[in-house]
Amino acid sequence: MPESRQRADAVRSREAVLDAAEALFARSGPAEVSMNAVASAAGVGKGTVFRAFTDRAGLLQALAERRTAALRRAVAEGPAPLGPDAPPHERIPAVLDALARFKLDNQSLYLVLEEAGAASPYRSPSYTWWHTTLRDSLAQCADAGRADFVAHALLAAVRADLIAHLLTVEGLSVDEIRDRLAVYVRSVLPRDTHV
Repeated sequence: MPESRQRADAVRSREAVLDAAEALFARSGPAEVSMNAVASAAGVGKGTVFRAFTDRAGLLQALAERRTAALRRAVAEGPAPLGPDAPPHERIPAVLDALARFKLDNQSLYLVLEEAGAASPYRSPSYTWWHTTLRDSLAQCADAGRADFVAHALLAAVRADLIAHLLTVEGLSVDEIRDRLAVYVRSVLPRDTHV
């Protein structure tokens, strides 16, 4: 079989697995679905799933990447307040609010993803992308060393497990979480960037 056809088959299989995982997760939640069930629903062998995604965490990460594609595009290329040309004091809160809303809408996936496997979530390509985006915006208004740490601290504020805790244990509403996040972000930004 020609190499280009093999690649096309691999891409089709990968998309079929992602589609099957999306459908199964919508019915049962990511924590309840096995890799065998995903392979079966996709009409591929379990080995195909592992070749495409390495492990369960890889599959979950690929789903998160797929779901966040439009948001990442808006942040990378879009207009203010999310886009790269927005002033940092507008962009940083807008990006974090969008990410928090996204995690609220995709909570079951992110709760499992943040706890999946032994791999650190801080080493995932997704985390690296968000961290770099925030760090670069922060570097426009703070020194690079501070910007790096502050980007990590801000991303910690939108972890799915924290959001779930605030909703279920603390009893905050979605609007209260978003409002408190906005206040926190403003408190962290250097004073001269506030509106």
